[in-house]
Amino acid sequence: MLHRRQFLLGSAATALVSTACRGQMRGVAGSRSVSGLSAPIEIIDDRWGVPHIRAQTKADAFFGQGYVVARDRLFQIDLGHRRELGRMAEAFGPEFTKHDAVARLFHYRGDLEAELARVPMEVRDCVAGYIAGVNARIAEVERNAGELPLEYRILGVMPLRWDIRDMVRARGSAIGNADDEIRRAKLAALGLLELDAVVAPLRPAWKLTVPAGLDVAKVSEADLGVLQLGRLPFGPETPTHDPDEQLDRSQAGSNAWTVAGSRTATGRPILANDPHLGIGGFGPRHVAHLTAPGLDVIGGGAPGLPGIMQGHTDRFAFGRTNFHIDQQDLFVIELDPNDPERYRHDGGWKRFERVEEMIPVKDGPPQKVLLRYAVQGPVIMHDPAKARATVLGSIGMQPGGFGAFSMVAINLARDWNSLKDAFKLHPSPTNFHYADVDGNHGWQVIGFVPQRKKGDGLMPVPGDGAYDWNGYRDFRALPSAFNPKKGWFASANQNNLPADWPRDRIPAFSFRDPYRYERVAEVLASQPRHSVADSVALQFDTLSAPAKQFLALLPKRPSAGAASAVKLLSGWDARLDKDSGAAALYEIVWRDLGRRMLTAIVPEQAKGLVDEIAPSELLRRAASRPAMVDAALASGWAEAQRLLGSDPATWRWGTLHQVQISHPLSSIPAIAAAFPPIEGEGSGGDSYTVMARWLGSGPSWRVGGGASYLQVIDVGDWDRSVMLNLPGQSNDPRSSHYRDQYTPWTKGDVLPMTFSRAAVDAATANRWTLTPQGNGK
Repeated sequence: MLHRRQFLLGSAATALVSTACRGQMRGVAGSRSVSGLSAPIEIIDDRWGVPHIRAQTKADAFFGQGYVVARDRLFQIDLGHRRELGRMAEAFGPEFTKHDAVARLFHYRGDLEAELARVPMEVRDCVAGYIAGVNARIAEVERNAGELPLEYRILGVMPLRWDIRDMVRARGSAIGNADDEIRRAKLAALGLLELDAVVAPLRPAWKLTVPAGLDVAKVSEADLGVLQLGRLPFGPETPTHDPDEQLDRSQAGSNAWTVAGSRTATGRPILANDPHLGIGGFGPRHVAHLTAPGLDVIGGGAPGLPGIMQGHTDRFAFGRTNFHIDQQDLFVIELDPNDPERYRHDGGWKRFERVEEMIPVKDGPPQKVLLRYAVQGPVIMHDPAKARATVLGSIGMQPGGFGAFSMVAINLARDWNSLKDAFKLHPSPTNFHYADVDGNHGWQVIGFVPQRKKGDGLMPVPGDGAYDWNGYRDFRALPSAFNPKKGWFASANQNNLPADWPRDRIPAFSFRDPYRYERVAEVLASQPRHSVADSVALQFDTLSAPAKQFLALLPKRPSAGAASAVKLLSGWDARLDKDSGAAALYEIVWRDLGRRMLTAIVPEQAKGLVDEIAPSELLRRAASRPAMVDAALASGWAEAQRLLGSDPATWRWGTLHQVQISHPLSSIPAIAAAFPPIEGEGSGGDSYTVMARWLGSGPSWRVGGGASYLQVIDVGDWDRSVMLNLPGQSNDPRSSHYRDQYTPWTKGDVLPMTFSRAAVDAATANRWTLTPQGNGK
C-alpha cells in the first residue's frame, strides 16, 4: 500500500533529487552493446532532440525506435503498459487491485497466436524489433541504476519487460460513449429526451427512439459498473493529471488537410496535420526518424506504440484526424433469479464464461478476482439482487480488434494501393490523409464498423440477443476520395459523410460542430497558391466562428451594467489571440451565458444529466433571449474586472489561458520536487478555433488540450517540412529537451523537420552506435 509518509520529501529523498537534478542526464553517446539487434545501428540526435536511426534492416530500425522512446520516455510507456496489463498492485500495493481487475477484464480471451497470425510476418518482425529495443534499454537501466529515470528511484519500483503477445492481449477499458447512452435513457425516463440535443446534437440528424424491450426507468449510472472506477489512487490527494489521461470526448479531434500541387506555390502537394490531445501531463507524441533499406519514415509516434502515426516516408506524407464510428454498445441482461451465473439469451439461459485471476500485490498476498463474460463481451456490472447485469460490447474485444501493429504496416507501405493492406489492421475510426511524390493526394476513412442486428447504438439495448452484433465491416465499407477536383481536402471531425450516404449505414451520430472545418475550407478555397507558411498560419488561426455569431447578438441598447462590455466587444475582430482583452472578456461572458441558459431551459430533475450546452444550441437559443445576453455581458464585465483588474487595457486572454504541464504524479511531493512544472506562457484559441486550445475541466481557465504535435509537410522537398512537439522530446528534467519546444509552441515558431542525410548531419548534436551483444565495446 502507498502510505503518505512514502511520498513526503524526507532528507534522503531530498538528497537524491537535488543531486540528480544538478547535472544533465548521464549521456549514452559512443557505442553500446545490446541484445536483440542483428547488425549495428547508428542513432543521431539532432539539436531539437529528434533521434535519426540508421539501420541495415527494417526490424533493426524499429528496434532503434523502441530503444530511443524508452531512453526518453521510459516511465511514461512503462506506467501505461503496466496499467493495461493489470499489474499495478504488484508495484504499488492493494489499493490498485480493483484497477488491475478492470484492466484484466478487457484482456482478449481468445487465441493470441491466431491474432498474431493475422499480421504479416514483416510487420510482426518490426514490432518484435520495437519491443526488443524497449527491453534493451530496460536491461541497461537494470544494470546501471544511475540511468534509471528519477520516478523509479523515488517510487522504489522497476520497469516491466515487454512481450509481443501483450500487444494483442490488452484491449483497453475506456468508457467510450456508454455514459451518453445512459444519459439518453434517463432523459427518456423523465419524458425529456429532446434535451439530449442541448448536450450533443446528433450529426447526421436522427430521431432518437427507445429500443424495444428496454425499461428506461431501470437504467442508472450504476449500469456503468466498473467503468466508473476513476483515477489511479496515487498519493494522498487526487493527481493533477491522470497518468493515463484520456481526451475529453466533447473535444476529441484534430485538423488535417491536403492541397494538390496545382494549388500550391511550389507545384508540390502539401499535407498538414495537428492531432488534438490532452495537454497538461506527459507529452502524447515522440518524434523519430527510421531509416533502413526499403524504409525511410519520420514523424510523431505515440510513446509505447510501434511506428509513426503522423509524418512522411520518402514516398508519401500521411496524417489523421478522428472519424466517428460508434464502436461500443451497452447491453442490459436479465439474470436467472435462481442462478445469477446464468443470463437470458436467444430464448433460453446461458452461463457466463468465468475467469479467475490472481493479482499479485506488493507486500501482501495475491488477490483473487472473478471476471465474467457474456456473448456480447465483458460484464461490467453484475447485481444478483436486481437480477440485472450489463455488458460492454466493443470492437476492441473482437477478433482483430487490436491496433498496435497498424502504424508499422502503414510505415512499410510504398503507395496508395499498398496502404490498403495496412488499413485492414487498423480498427480505430480515422480520417487518413495522404499525399505522394507523384502529385496524388487522397482521403480514406479507416476503422471497423459493428454490424448490429438492429438498433442505432444511441441507447442501452436488451442483451437477449435481438440487438447483438453480426460482426463488423472494415474500411472498404467507408468513404474515400482520391485527387478530388477542387484540389484540396480537409477534415476537422465534422460530418464528412457524402451527401448520398445510405441512411442504414451511418457509422455514428457524434460528429462535431463544423466550425474548425468551415474556417479551414474558407482559407484553402481562397488560396490558389498555398504555401507551407500558409498552412502554418492556418494551424495557428484564432478566428472564432461562435464569437462572430455572438457579436451579432450584442444588444443595440445595452443596460448600464452591460454597456462597457458591449463597447469593448463591438470593435473586436473575433480572434481569440492571447494578447486580446476582448477575447478574455468574450470567454468569460460565454461561460456565464452557458450557465444561465442551462438554468433557464433544464428542469430541476434533469440538471444532473444536462450540465453542458453545445455552442450551436447556445447561440440558437440566445438569439431569442436578448435580456439573458445583456445579463451575461454585465456579469462577465464584473468577473473580468475581478480576474484581470480594473483597467481593461491590461486584460489579456493569455493571462487566464495558461499552458501548464506537470508530471501526472505531481501530487506526490517527491515527484513534484524532481519534476518542476513547465509553465509561464499563455495561449490564444479555444475549443472552436482552428488553433484548438480548449479549457480544462472545472473552473480553471488553463489550457486542457489541443494540438501538442503539429506538422506541415512539403511533399517531395522534405527538408522544407516543419513541426513542433510540446513540450519537448524528453520527460527527464535534466535533459535540455525537457521543455525546449514549450516556448516555440506557445509562440507558433515551428522547427525544421530535417530528413535528408545532409540536413540531418548538419543538425547533429550527438552521434552514437548500438551493436549486437558480443560485438560492442
